[in-house]
Amino acid sequence: MAFFKLCFCGQKYGLLVLPVIRQELKGENLDFLTLLKYIAEGTAYTLGVTAIALPSGLLIGILLAFLYVYGGKGIARVMNVYSTIMRGVPPLVLLFLLYFVVSKGINLSGFWAGSISLGIVSSAYQMEIIRGALLSVGNDQLMAARAIGMSRKQAVLNIVLPQALRLAIPPWSNEAAIIIKDSSLVYALGVPEILRRAQLIGASTQQPLLAYMSAALIYFVLVTVTNRLLNMLEKKLTVPSNH
Repeated sequence: MAFFKLCFCGQKYGLLVLPVIRQELKGENLDFLTLLKYIAEGTAYTLGVTAIALPSGLLIGILLAFLYVYGGKGIARVMNVYSTIMRGVPPLVLLFLLYFVVSKGINLSGFWAGSISLGIVSSAYQMEIIRGALLSVGNDQLMAARAIGMSRKQAVLNIVLPQALRLAIPPWSNEAAIIIKDSSLVYALGVPEILRRAQLIGASTQQPLLAYMSAALIYFVLVTVTNRLLNMLEKKLTVPSNH
């Protein structure tokens, strides 16, 4: 049985009902492990938001980075403006704009509004990561590829991009950790992820310290595991040095 029950009161967003939580926890031994178990049930929402926002931001970021580096001065200025705006606006503001304004005509849920908005914001950061990686490869390799008969497109896709993506893994792991933590912003729309569950459990059981400690522990584990996996990937893809 789901721990949280959503009540749609004629609105687009769901309200989590505190009496339901109190009834669910009635008779429970409210120790740290018990609260941790209930809060951990929101991990699926957290991972779902991350699994949508991070890859979508990467795909958009790669495309925008290509336009930034190889699209000419005019397009580069446009990409710079996009990057400045997306990095300058708080993600929560964009989330509210998408959910309460843009989604009026398409009935977008809080989960999807949060995932899409985080992906858009992340695309600006990931664009800068990929752009820096593309520039770090150097034009000499692009020129060498052209010298052996490759077209510009072939040289960029087959020579420059693979090296750039390898170089981008360390900063990209930081962005992955940021997205995992920023996924907590969807709690503002009633999505029952980790922080939302911790907030409501803390309010209903009068044990906010244990509730938020449980949430912090779960986020710490998720970020640590993600960074370890990406570090393993980085080591696996590292080109052996001749020195």
